[in-house]
Amino acid sequence: MTSHPRQSRRNGVVLPIRSVFRRTLRGVQAQGKDRSNPVLNILRLITAGAAAGVLTAAVALPAIGGAGISTKSAVEGLNLKPEELEEPPLSEVTRLYDANGDQIGQFYFENRQSVTLDKVAPIMRTALIAIEDYRFYQHGPIDVEGTARALVKNLTSGGVTQGGSSITQQYVKQVLLNKAKTPEEQAAAIAPTVSRKLSELRHAMAVEKKYTKDQILEKYLNIAYFGAGAHGIQAAAKRFFDKPASELNLVEAATLAGAVQNPARTDPNVGPDSRERLLERRNVVLDRMAELKMIKPQEAAEAKTKKLGFKDIEAPGGCEESEYPYFCLYVQYEILNNEDFGKNQEERRELLERGGLRIKTTIEPKMQAAAEQAIRKYVSAKDKPVASQAMVVPGTGEIKAMAASRKYGRSKSKNEMSYNIVADGAHGGGRGFQQGSTAKVYTLAAALEEGLKYGDGFPSPAGYKASGYSAFKNCKGQNVGDPSHTVRNSSEGGGGFKTLETGTWGSVNTFFVKLQEEVGLCDVVKMAKKLGVKRADGQKLSEVETFTLGVNEVDPVTIASSYAVFAARGEYCKPLAITEITDRYGKVKQYKPKCSQVLDEKVADAVNGILSGVFTKGTMTEVGGIGRDAAGKTGTTDNYMSAWFAGYTPNLASAVSLGDPRGTSAHKLIGVTIGGRYYSYVYGASISGRIWKDSMLDALKGVEPTDFTPVDRSRFGGCTDNCAPKPPKERRDDGPRDPFDWFDRDDDGGGDDRGDWGDWGNGRGGDGPGNGRGNGRGAGDAGPAGNDD
Repeated sequence: MTSHPRQSRRNGVVLPIRSVFRRTLRGVQAQGKDRSNPVLNILRLITAGAAAGVLTAAVALPAIGGAGISTKSAVEGLNLKPEELEEPPLSEVTRLYDANGDQIGQFYFENRQSVTLDKVAPIMRTALIAIEDYRFYQHGPIDVEGTARALVKNLTSGGVTQGGSSITQQYVKQVLLNKAKTPEEQAAAIAPTVSRKLSELRHAMAVEKKYTKDQILEKYLNIAYFGAGAHGIQAAAKRFFDKPASELNLVEAATLAGAVQNPARTDPNVGPDSRERLLERRNVVLDRMAELKMIKPQEAAEAKTKKLGFKDIEAPGGCEESEYPYFCLYVQYEILNNEDFGKNQEERRELLERGGLRIKTTIEPKMQAAAEQAIRKYVSAKDKPVASQAMVVPGTGEIKAMAASRKYGRSKSKNEMSYNIVADGAHGGGRGFQQGSTAKVYTLAAALEEGLKYGDGFPSPAGYKASGYSAFKNCKGQNVGDPSHTVRNSSEGGGGFKTLETGTWGSVNTFFVKLQEEVGLCDVVKMAKKLGVKRADGQKLSEVETFTLGVNEVDPVTIASSYAVFAARGEYCKPLAITEITDRYGKVKQYKPKCSQVLDEKVADAVNGILSGVFTKGTMTEVGGIGRDAAGKTGTTDNYMSAWFAGYTPNLASAVSLGDPRGTSAHKLIGVTIGGRYYSYVYGASISGRIWKDSMLDALKGVEPTDFTPVDRSRFGGCTDNCAPKPPKERRDDGPRDPFDWFDRDDDGGGDDRGDWGDWGNGRGGDGPGNGRGNGRGAGDAGPAGNDD
């Protein structure tokens, strides 16, 4: 007898394990497929046991008798001691919910929703145990008797009809496979080697000591893959039969129990052949249940007459399938960019796709629907120019709507957008569109903050030329003035003397460039920054002479948030998309608004007072207001490359952009058909302003109107050192003229959309691009970027 410690007992004779294994292999190789010799069949059983979880009779000695020195030596030689199994949390579906608690999207690496055993129909548990491990509740980590019987049946039947590994062993294998990150690790997790099976058995021993049988069964049901992309019994029940696991009947339970053996071959989503194999496998399970007297033979016979019943219920994942794809993308990138959710993007993505989070968001279905409906009214999903809109709550920063005219997706033939057109690059967006004259409000706010009054102003001729390079200095103190370039108003019209009010209402280019010179370029840039303005591409703001004319490319979420500061009386709130996250363990974390006072309340009130007049005396006159206190500003860039409107009430702020993502220099908004309507020129009020009005009317239905705080006229009324010249004493046939209102829609080029509704903005309007020169980066369009709305 050899002294080798690893020994086994066969027919009462102690033999070295290695010797038995070698002889078995030789015997099988020599005999080929001959199954006539029962001894050889036993040898085949022992050999196959390595792949099926049976490591020769030594593993089973404690269970079948013989507790002598040979048994002890065999077990010690194999080092069969429990080895703790590291069990990472299962990959779970992360779900997004709107402000009302309804699901709007989900992310997953594996479609799984873990459930407790009491949420699984008893017949499902019975069916699985019948086909996979019918002695599950009687044996330890390995069922030698059951495995041997299964192997003999499989060998003699010419196929695999019964499982060999115990449910505990199968659970261990699934855990090890799920832990594997690389293809090499995955291959090692299922390699048919003795060393792997030994390791698997050690882990199974530890699992059996750590958990009850019910707990092990629950874990297996949640980790098992059933095919059709369904991981775990709950996802499988919904995917296959459109019901929870608790409601499965006999036929459905047998189907799913049959699917776990080889889900790749029986995946019903693959085709008819796979569905036929699954049906056959289901009937095998039913026969086995009847054989084990778990069901009556007539029950099995009746169940076998039923059709497969596969419902093919889709489990959409990712933002492309979300009801609100652009907002979904915003939330996704909020997670990926936030260090609170992981050290790097890889960790954060894993949490998002595997973490089973429940994310409650700010999106409001009613407001989202209002934005989508208004956009559809004016811009078609087939149009190349894209209208996009964001709605934000002043004082909290909550994003209530993110909509666009083109659907999110990857299909060019369907004219879909492949990025988040409503947001900046950090949230899956692109380069944005030049802001145009909506940027003039930052110069206005800076002027009021520095002490200018409503009646202060300047002569605003048709053209403006800097007095020298030092007329404008960026925040590094560098000269950025351009005395060789003339900024012009639209239609080459003269402006006359303009005040803060009339210059804003008419959106006069030369007035705002002069006002920026008076206030200081750097102060205007600082004002924009503290209101949250940043470039969509993440680069630094371009600090140039025409900064006030909107040469920087931005996105609707950013601009809506910056305008919300005025509505909130000077309080800036970072855009907020997530209000609460519940992890897989039920731990809840709430996310509060991040706000700070960045502007004097009374300065914000003064801005509101002027911007309110845009609807009644300025570039939105023909479009009109919304029947409650509102303020806003139109924006059309040089050469009609993009068109904006941004506005707000005390309750809600919104920004609408319109531009062609193929490149605004090459694809201007001139001579275009949008929404089935031809436009000679598209101004800020032509489409964007109308979208804003219609959407705000619907979004604010049922919301009690709130008034703006009255302007402190003692502080902002009148003028300082820049008063308008006294008018000549004369009478006109049409009556006296307001000496301070030099705004003339027909000769100063100040209006943005002078056409009436029937002309949809194509009438003589005086608004439109001026001739400002922009040094900014922009959607591939560096070059001229003057604005006059």
